[in-house]
Amino acid sequence: MFKRLYPYLRRYRKLLIAGLILVILKNLFQSVSPQIVKMAIDRLQDIQTQGALYHLLVAPVLSATGWTEMAVLIAVFLTMETAHAALLFGMRKTMIVASRKIELDFRNDFFSHLQTLPPAFYHYRRTGDLMSRMTNDLANMREILGPGIMYTANTIVSFFYVVPLMLQMSPLLTLTAFLPMAVLSVMIYKLARIMHHRAEQVQAKLSDISSEVHESFSGIRIIQSYVLEPLQFTKFRKLNEEYFGLNMAMVRIRGLMMASVIGIIGLSVALLLLAGGWLVIQNRISLGTFTAFNFYLAMLIWPMISIGWVLNIFQRGAASLKRMEEVLSVKPDASEATAWTTGGVIRGTIEFRNLTFAYTAGQTVLKDITLRLSAGSTLGIVGKTGSGKSTLIHLIPGLYPSPPGSLWIDNTEINRIPPGVLRAAIGMVPQDPFLFSDTIRSNILFGKPDATEKEIREAAQWSRLDRDLDQFPDGLDTVIGERGVTLSGGQKQRLAIARALIRRPAILILDDALSAVDTRTEDEILQTLRALSGTRTILIVSHRIHTVRHADTIIYLRDGVIAEQGTHDELMTLNGAFARMYRHQLLEEEIEHI
Repeated sequence: MFKRLYPYLRRYRKLLIAGLILVILKNLFQSVSPQIVKMAIDRLQDIQTQGALYHLLVAPVLSATGWTEMAVLIAVFLTMETAHAALLFGMRKTMIVASRKIELDFRNDFFSHLQTLPPAFYHYRRTGDLMSRMTNDLANMREILGPGIMYTANTIVSFFYVVPLMLQMSPLLTLTAFLPMAVLSVMIYKLARIMHHRAEQVQAKLSDISSEVHESFSGIRIIQSYVLEPLQFTKFRKLNEEYFGLNMAMVRIRGLMMASVIGIIGLSVALLLLAGGWLVIQNRISLGTFTAFNFYLAMLIWPMISIGWVLNIFQRGAASLKRMEEVLSVKPDASEATAWTTGGVIRGTIEFRNLTFAYTAGQTVLKDITLRLSAGSTLGIVGKTGSGKSTLIHLIPGLYPSPPGSLWIDNTEINRIPPGVLRAAIGMVPQDPFLFSDTIRSNILFGKPDATEKEIREAAQWSRLDRDLDQFPDGLDTVIGERGVTLSGGQKQRLAIARALIRRPAILILDDALSAVDTRTEDEILQTLRALSGTRTILIVSHRIHTVRHADTIIYLRDGVIAEQGTHDELMTLNGAFARMYRHQLLEEEIEHI
């Protein structure tokens, strides 16, 4: 799992190596200070234990030298501690900065990967869950690379420096101090395994909360319209209580771990005082040695305490990295093709060859579709709800993988065309267009970011959005709110059409994109599209036959099969399902006018 992080660690290895060097130097300077304290205390003890004659005759002569010696020791001690503090600052600065840089790169790469995934991936993934992985899980992963690595390295280096010095001073004291630590190691190992499982549960529940919040805010108008606020609050409170319970379970384990560390360290210190006091009384070690030994043990107290915290960081980070790996392991969209035979230019010929498609095994949506659409022609697609109309057109830009050899663009199998090249040549307008919380101008420019003002105005004119611009307070620079909340259904669709037309695509796909537009405006837009046909291939999906009656070819889908095909007049002459559907719609229009 952690192999995913190796490229990032290599990228910033200079910073990390510098940080490790600072860790080594920091502990080196820190380990010198107890030796200076030992020398000072032993020097004072030597003076105190001398006889009366020494204090009467020798001490006055050597007093100046003694004070000078103490001053030198104090100066060296302060120098060591100052260097220790500076190196500690440098250690944190290099390793924490490296972890932040890795977090930045990883977040960019994760977002970039998400953009390459096929639309089918998002059909079964909640937005809130992906947002949680992008934020909370990524932050937990960074903790491994920052505090996790830093404190792990510091603990290892501290033990490497300190334990040999402690053994040199007194093997008995060292054994006494570390004997309880063996018990602590076993306890931490068992508690860490439990913590890892609970960390996964906490992160999963946090994703549920994020998804619930996102869906509630996105559907706030529906919630308020149906007076469902109490129900939504109850659901949210239940999720929060479950999250609280999982966190409390994890906190109890963490608290037990930290309490165990503190308690066992306290036991170690108590045993050390007992054994060390006895050794000093027996004159087997000096008071300075015993004091220095305590300094060294104090140096190891924080690393020992940090073991529980670092293990918690690694367990949470591992759980989060596992959740991110679930997304990163998903195969991206089709790779760049190598056999592109038209010089990178899509002309718009589309051919289905016995295409059969199913989202999942055993649920066939399209069956044996065979159809050829010449570049510059218009295809109308009609049929009842669920007949496969939208699925058919979604295969053209490769939003779903079509079976090999079943779909061809300009006589090239679609899976051999680079997705970027293919989609750049397609303008697609869904029935429920997604609009960004930005200005009208920015939403149109999304189709062509480098478009000129003239092109923007022209696209607005083609979609008949220009006639509504005077109604907006700032014209094209009016902010339309999240998902275009301030626009009517027809205005949203026309804005989406303008966004598609400004690209001047070789293939234009309208998926029931005029359903919310009034008949008069629809006729004007269709007239514009007929003028554009011949220069681009147009596919129009509609429930209204009126919308597709001028198409060069019309197909009627029934249960994923092309039941009827031809021009409007040919299909009316056939007097089949298409003709019945048309007559039924005419009758409905007559009834509405009564």
